[in-house]
Amino acid sequence: MRRSDLLLMSLGAIRGNKLRSMLTLLGIVLGVASIIGVMTAISVVQATMEKEMSILGTQTFQVQKWPAGGFNSAEDRRKAMLRPPLTLADAQEIRDRVTSVDLVGPELWDFGFKAEFKGEETNSNLAIVGGSPEYSQNNTHYIEFGRNLSSMDLKSAAKVVVIGSAIAQKLYPFVDPVGHEIRIDGRKYSVIGVFEEKNSAMGGGYDSYILMPASTFIAIYGMIDKDGFPRSANITVRAKTPELVNDAIEETRQVLRRFRGVRPADEDNFEFFNSESLITQFNTMTMGVKIGAFVIGIIALVVAGIGIMNIMLVSVTERTKEIGIRKSLGAKPRFILNQFLLEAIILCNIGGVIGVLVGFGLGNVMTMFTSFESNVPMEWAVIGLVFCSTVGIVFGMLPAVKASRLSPIDALRFE
Repeated sequence: MRRSDLLLMSLGAIRGNKLRSMLTLLGIVLGVASIIGVMTAISVVQATMEKEMSILGTQTFQVQKWPAGGFNSAEDRRKAMLRPPLTLADAQEIRDRVTSVDLVGPELWDFGFKAEFKGEETNSNLAIVGGSPEYSQNNTHYIEFGRNLSSMDLKSAAKVVVIGSAIAQKLYPFVDPVGHEIRIDGRKYSVIGVFEEKNSAMGGGYDSYILMPASTFIAIYGMIDKDGFPRSANITVRAKTPELVNDAIEETRQVLRRFRGVRPADEDNFEFFNSESLITQFNTMTMGVKIGAFVIGIIALVVAGIGIMNIMLVSVTERTKEIGIRKSLGAKPRFILNQFLLEAIILCNIGGVIGVLVGFGLGNVMTMFTSFESNVPMEWAVIGLVFCSTVGIVFGMLPAVKASRLSPIDALRFE
């Protein structure tokens, strides 16, 4: 018997028992869709988050007092709070002593402000950052209109600002903001530039903050925050080349330890992070969800496989006389085994294909209502289909073996 004949007979048997085939497919579809749907959803979030976490670029890292990923325990929080704040002097020391970097920019942040222009005002949720000319390049948030901060702005503590595109659209819908006055927290500033639009899928404030010279920020808001705690600067540092990032981090560590008086036996009183470390941390956080979804999906597929085995056993019983006739006409046991095994594999893979498509659709539903970018993880589609074939072989083997071992005489007598 040719393989094409086996395939046609298997497809004919599936078509001849539509209800039974549909019920069998349902279990496979649900199992595969559960895996692919969750993995697709995670891939959608992961791809978008990796893109947003690449804000520092491939050769920039940041030094700050607080750990980027939050605290693992109350003890870690207390330890971080006891650290001395990072200052502009620390940034200057890195600039002067670290030979493997070319751009060093300190940042001082505060939150909860509103901006006004000619009676129009924003919500009171704006952030203000006191920075330097390096801010734009180090954070890959470039100026679209006007100009960047200059060293003269920094030296003279000029009352100039670069505003986010959302602020520009809100306050200056019909005029060019550059050169106009803006009032922030009751004080007047001159708008010298507007950042390019940079939306965040997570609702972040990339377009709703204001950059002013760090010297201006300190002159107005001081180095003590609203809660009475010393402000700590975030220092962004760009290595001269991507290959020098690790060397630059280690060199910066040694310079800061010496400058801040950290004893050799003590741990660092500051933290490093870059885009790669953030992405690695995020992937580690999502690994548990992936494993959980995979385990649930496997359980669903195993249950579906047991259903296939039972249904195929029923099919063998119903077709006992057919098997007896075929064997009496010369069909070998292996042909019978291959036919029933092929039926199980075909059913599993049809369900697998449908499950993959349904899973891709479910996983990308969120992209219709958010700024997340759609993603289709083809590697999981391949894994899902391979697993479906495995389920078909494993759970189809028992019914196929039983059919192949039937005695022709006993089969022909079966009623």
